[in-house]
Amino acid sequence: MTFLAELIVSVFLIGGSVFALVGSLGLVRLHDTMQRMHAPTKATTLGVGGVLIASMLYFLLVKGDFSFREILIVLFLLLTAPISANFIAKVHIIADETEDNLPPASGEHGWAVYDEPPAS
Repeated sequence: MTFLAELIVSVFLIGGSVFALVGSLGLVRLHDTMQRMHAPTKATTLGVGGVLIASMLYFLLVKGDFSFREILIVLFLLLTAPISANFIAKVHIIADETEDNLPPASGEHGWAVYDEPPAS
């Protein structure tokens, strides 16, 4: 393996590890569910993506094989992380919060889960 290939793989491994560490620390250190939700869905997804890119480059540059498994894992993570964060946020808003405890909404209709249905 050439020095340049080792350097590129190392940069992706270290970068992915730093993102995963920051995401994990955010999950432990942040105070409520809405704050904790962002750490694993943002930083940890980038961390796992960096490690998977390093794995793809290693097998391509050293072994001469191109692996599609890492691409499929990255696509799975990029598709499922935002959806799961959305579900967690909706459940948290509906189950644990009242309209008085929520931050002000920027839209004209307020928080949609608390609006009254239109009268018929």
